[in-house]
Amino acid sequence: MKVLFAILCSVFLFSLTLTGCQDMKKRDVGTVVGAGVGAGVGSMVGKGTGKTLATVGGAVAGGVVGHQVGKSME
Repeated sequence: MKVLFAILCSVFLFSLTLTGCQDMKKRDVGTVVGAGVGAGVGSMVGKGTGKTLATVGGAVAGGVVGHQVGKSME
C-alpha cells in the first residue's frame, strides 16, 4: 500500500512540475517522465545499497527510453 501511495504521489508531483514547462519539447517531457517512472520502478527492487543502485539505474534507463519516445513523437 505504501508503494502504491508513493508512486501516485510521484506521478502527481511530476505532473505539477511539467505544467510549468509548457514550452518544453516532447523529448524533454519524455525524459523527465521516463526518469521519474524508472526511478519509481527501480526503488521497488532490492534492499540497502542495491535499492539505491536500482533506483538510479531505473532513472537513467527510464530517462533514455522516455527521451527516445518523446523524440519519435515530435
